[in-house]
Amino acid sequence: MSSISKDEVRRVADLARIALTEEEVDRLAGELALIAESVAKVSEVATPDVPATSHPIPLTNVVRDDVAVPTLDRNEVLAQAPAAEDGKFLVPQILGEE
Repeated sequence: MSSISKDEVRRVADLARIALTEEEVDRLAGELALIAESVAKVSEVATPDVPATSHPIPLTNVVRDDVAVPTLDRNEVLAQAPAAEDGKFLVPQILGEE
C-alpha cells in the first residue's frame, strides 16, 4: 500500500510554489494516498492481455449529411452590421498597421 506523507505534500507544494495551510496538507496527504492506492489496484489488473481503453463503451461520431443550401444574402447581412464598406464588415483597426 502506497502512502503519501505530509512532508512529500509540502515538498511538491513548494516546488509548485503553492502555499498550503496545515489543514490543506493533512487533507491532500490523505487524498493523494487514496489516489495512489487506486492507481495501484488498477495496475494489478491491467495486464498485457487487457487492451487499453479511453472509454468504457465505444464512441461513434454522429454527423449529418453535408448538403449545400443557399447562403444568406450579403446585403441583408451587412445591413445588420454596425458598419460596412465595399461589401465587407468594417471593423476598427487594432494592430496599428497602415
